[in-house]
Amino acid sequence: MEIVEFARLMFETPALLITVLLVMAVIFVNGWTDAPNAIATVISTRAMPPRAAILMAAFFNFLGVTVMTAINVAVADTIFKMVDFGSDSRIAVTALCAALVAIVVWATAAWYFGIPTSESHALIAGVTGAAVAITGFSGAINADQWLKVIYGLLLSTFLGFGSGYVMAKLVAHLFRGVNRRRADRGFGYAQIAGGAAMAFMHGAQDGQKFIGILMLGILLARGETVTPGMVIDVSFFVMVLCSLVMGIGTSIGGYRIIKAVGMDMVKLEKYQGFSADFAAAGCLLLSSLTGIPVSTTHTKTTAIMGVGAARRVSMVNWSVVRDMVLTWVLTFPGCGIIGFVMAKLFIRIF
Repeated sequence: MEIVEFARLMFETPALLITVLLVMAVIFVNGWTDAPNAIATVISTRAMPPRAAILMAAFFNFLGVTVMTAINVAVADTIFKMVDFGSDSRIAVTALCAALVAIVVWATAAWYFGIPTSESHALIAGVTGAAVAITGFSGAINADQWLKVIYGLLLSTFLGFGSGYVMAKLVAHLFRGVNRRRADRGFGYAQIAGGAAMAFMHGAQDGQKFIGILMLGILLARGETVTPGMVIDVSFFVMVLCSLVMGIGTSIGGYRIIKAVGMDMVKLEKYQGFSADFAAAGCLLLSSLTGIPVSTTHTKTTAIMGVGAARRVSMVNWSVVRDMVLTWVLTFPGCGIIGFVMAKLFIRIF
């Protein structure tokens, strides 16, 4: 679809216009509340001042969405085919809009309380809950694609922690004989590269998830449905639109979340921040190339836990970890139920 046709359809189809605006709202909130996780470490170790780090994250989020989507749309395709909204496109697009409203509500509440909840899991849960409201549980779930979601949950949790632990141990061993002041200066510069890599991979992972939802919304608003074997075709202007909105959201920043992840949970040194950034970025690159939608929040946060535990288990503030884990556990049922209820309500009203 070309940009001219897209603009014409938006003005001719109110449902499409509303869907696009809601998807943009969700992307904006993601950039605002989720992207700060990518730069939490680089700020907490004072490798970069907050304003410069946020601007860097906005730029590399933009690059991550456009570059990775141009190379590989596997994650977007997984989200696009994850659930079945049924054959009635009018009801389907109404339910999808309800799911997007539920996601914005959930994410904004998490930001208000400074809790780094997973926007990815909120998206998956909200959309699934809305689809279940229409077609029932067995009819809504595409098992093959949802299996990738389960893989992603395990990958982001265990691989994130393990890679952070191993990376921190490896770096500490390799640089054990280096002058402390010189090492700190070097890792300070290296952390800037690590923060940029994390921001890039955040855009690559989360940007594609929302592109998948946007393409699904466009399809439903045009009166069509997802069919087996359908290949997702992402136009360049869609990549640019999503990346721009995410970049704008990131530029606003989320200092409460930065503080919770980078300062309250573990007191990091520069080499530890470097280890967490590159360990998490590596996990996200692997999952993006294989089409597994993982939580960037989980991956980065568990990598930080692993880095802290590599030096001493007591370095990790487990009370903060407990609160985060509780939020993660509640996201799937909580956002799923909100998506379900909102979909039922929207269908009744509209």
